[in-house]
Amino acid sequence: MARNMLNGAQVIVDYLIQEKVPQVFGLCGHGNIQFIDALYERSHEIKTISVHHESVAGFMADVYYRVSGRPTATFTSCGPGSANLPISLANAFLDSVPFMAVTGNVPTSQFNRGAFQEMYRHYQADFPSTVRTICKKVFQPTRGEMVPLAVRQAWKTMVTGRPGPVVLDVPFDVFMESAAEEAPDAIAWNANISSRCGADPEGVVRAVDMLLSAERPVILVGQGVRYGGASGELLKLAERLQIPVAASASGLGAIDRNHPLALGLVARAGHYQANHAARQADVLLALGVRFDDRTSSSWISGYSFTIPPTRLIHVDIDPEEIGRNYPVALGLMADVRTFLRQVHAELDRRADLATKADARQRWLDQIDVYRREWDAFVAPGFSDDSTPINPQRAALEIDKALPEDAILVSDIGVHHNWLLGFCKPKRPDSLIGSMGFGPMGFGVAGVLGAKFAAPDRPCVSVCGDGAFFMHANVLGTAVEYNLPVVWVVWNNYAYASIRGLQRGYLGGRELATDFHDPTTGQRYNPDFAAMARSCGVEGVRVDRAADIVEAVRKGIAANKPYLIDVDIAADINPAGAGVWELPGLGQSKAGIGVRYEPR
Repeated sequence: MARNMLNGAQVIVDYLIQEKVPQVFGLCGHGNIQFIDALYERSHEIKTISVHHESVAGFMADVYYRVSGRPTATFTSCGPGSANLPISLANAFLDSVPFMAVTGNVPTSQFNRGAFQEMYRHYQADFPSTVRTICKKVFQPTRGEMVPLAVRQAWKTMVTGRPGPVVLDVPFDVFMESAAEEAPDAIAWNANISSRCGADPEGVVRAVDMLLSAERPVILVGQGVRYGGASGELLKLAERLQIPVAASASGLGAIDRNHPLALGLVARAGHYQANHAARQADVLLALGVRFDDRTSSSWISGYSFTIPPTRLIHVDIDPEEIGRNYPVALGLMADVRTFLRQVHAELDRRADLATKADARQRWLDQIDVYRREWDAFVAPGFSDDSTPINPQRAALEIDKALPEDAILVSDIGVHHNWLLGFCKPKRPDSLIGSMGFGPMGFGVAGVLGAKFAAPDRPCVSVCGDGAFFMHANVLGTAVEYNLPVVWVVWNNYAYASIRGLQRGYLGGRELATDFHDPTTGQRYNPDFAAMARSCGVEGVRVDRAADIVEAVRKGIAANKPYLIDVDIAADINPAGAGVWELPGLGQSKAGIGVRYEPR
């Protein structure tokens, strides 16, 4: 008697359903039609969201996780279909965001024959080589019976340790081959695995000793705190010991930016109180931070950090990040939430904590002086009514327009730096951006993933004109799935962040960075509002700073896809307390303050 067997595609779909994946994002092709058919069979349990470009699917899956905390999956076909995915894969990989990319490939019987869309010149069906450097691992089952093992191992690899995307590359025939009588039991295999490892107990004691003995302690937080769910423990520690909290770009929002202990952004364009406190700290507790060049002012001592003599306590789930760019006084491999809970348990055993906290007041008073200096430095930009709109003013007006529960998804470009500097996220998912790989389109497409993750919250994308033009296909997807998101197109008629580098480092020799009419020489862009309307999306144009708040609030209230084309000045770049170096071309100058020289 023949057994009732699931084919490879059915096993994968069943496993995703077991893992409570509510929808998958992707694009059809001849290499994955059997997988799509398996999704069709279970469409009452898992939704299929069709997009118009594969990188959009990856960005949606990425931001879906950042908002919901749950991984999802993408599906793409062989050849160019899956070759469009690596940009969003790399983005998720460098930002430690998990999603499962199910990629179709040519049939195994056609391996190394140069079949249509096969990558075969160096190795048969060689899509895995394309993505090995930009995901945690690639799994390529070549027989149906290999699929159950591959799918459960792929999921475990994705979510354990330092999270990140995985690729499940499945030949066309393997989708159709008999694979198993039932899919692996997801609960038995993965539900009971915890990667929230604690730190060495002796190391926790040393860390607490260092914090309590410090005169000028600072906590520096990165993405590990936000997506590790450690914000509550962080706030408790900061208040308990009265230690100010600075953030990398990835860590903004870990605590409310309006909290008295929140210093704001440490970076090349960082807030003066954040940079100047962090570079003077005698003890710096870094939680889930990579110390990249933007955060660290290109590792030039005295601008973001002064390590040493600052004694660095570096805590990270990935030991490869500890000691990568700075020597540590104490390095601890641990999940940051677990570590903070260990710290609180150790503090419970300590006496005179109130006395220690009171001793911080002189340090906090000094930081308040730096904060007032920063506020005075940036004040003029907040009242500038010029046209095109002052970008600092635009960032302020956008922030004012957003409700408390809004999700702001930023794309990559000069606008991202303005948002980081002048928006004040109140919760870990208030401001979402790409911090490692930096692909244009992340925010244009990612806002759709945010809406799927949080359908009852306002979701707004702020994206440059360059990025939006690259990915304008998202307008159609928003209409097709009735996604009431708002795009604010930061329209400065240029790749303005790069043009700023040409002006700053190349003596103003500008080429290929602005958009202009070839006849008149006047600045040129499509009419983005009209483009939106042609797709069935409401589109409006804003030319005055005073109109931004009303436009954004109206867009949110419309409860349908909405685009706001905002005319922004391109000749102003954000200045802060740090610097950035392009080796061989020189380094920028700090906009406020000077290089700190420890005595």
